[in-house]
Amino acid sequence: MNRVINRIATLAVVCMMCSVACAKTYVVSVGVKNYKNPELNTLHLPVKDAQAVRYVYDKHGDSEVIFLSDANATRDNILTQMRRLYARANTNDIILLFFSGHGYQGGFCVYDGNLSYSSVRNVMASSRCKNKMIFADACFSGQMRQQKRQSSANQSELKNLNVLLFLSSRGGETSFEAAGAETGYFTTALVAAIRGKADKNRDRTITAKELFDYVSSRVSTDTRGKQHPVMWGKFSNNMPVITW
Repeated sequence: MNRVINRIATLAVVCMMCSVACAKTYVVSVGVKNYKNPELNTLHLPVKDAQAVRYVYDKHGDSEVIFLSDANATRDNILTQMRRLYARANTNDIILLFFSGHGYQGGFCVYDGNLSYSSVRNVMASSRCKNKMIFADACFSGQMRQQKRQSSANQSELKNLNVLLFLSSRGGETSFEAAGAETGYFTTALVAAIRGKADKNRDRTITAKELFDYVSSRVSTDTRGKQHPVMWGKFSNNMPVITW
C-alpha cells in the first residue's frame, strides 16, 4: 500500500514538473521612441528595450513573440495582437506584455494616444492562462499604486488584479537611461534576470519573487538610489516568470 502511495506521489510531482517545463510563453513586446503627438518628446532606448526582450524570449525556444514599435504600436494594433496571441495560451502557460516608452498615471503612451491598464487587463482577463504579466519601462509608471490619487473603485480593482505588474519606477520617479547604454536600467536588469541571474536556487525556473529581488536591487544600485522598481497585483511569489 505504501509503495502505491509513494508511486502516486512521485507521479504527481513529475506531472507537475512537466506541466511547468512544457509551459509556453506568449509575449507582445512594444517600444515607442517616436510619437505621432509632437508634444511627446522623442526617447532614445524604448525600441532597443523591446528588441532586447524579444531577443531573450526568442532564445528561450518555447515562446512566441510579437514585436511592435513606433507607428506599428498603435492602441488598436497592440490590443488586436494581444487578443490574437494570448488566445493560444493554455492554463499553465505564461502571457506577457512588455512596454517601453512614455507612461502616465493610468497606463502607457502608445504611438497614437493612450493605452490604459484597464484595457490591457480586460484583454488578459479573456485568456484561460493563469500566469499573466505586464512589464513596463516607463517614467512614472508606479503612479498607479498611489492610492490617494485613485478612486475607491480603482483601488479595489488594482488590489484584485490577477495580473503581475512589474513597473520600472515608483510614482514620481523617472526611469533612467544610462549614457551610451543599449537599454534602460530597468530593461538591462530585467533581461539579465530572465536569462538566469535571478535564479537563486538554480532550479531553472525564475519566480516572481526572484525576479523582483534581483531587478529591484540592481536598478537601485545602478541608479544610486534614484529609481526603484515596484511589483503590484494579485499573484503568488512562486508564480513562474520563465522556465529554461
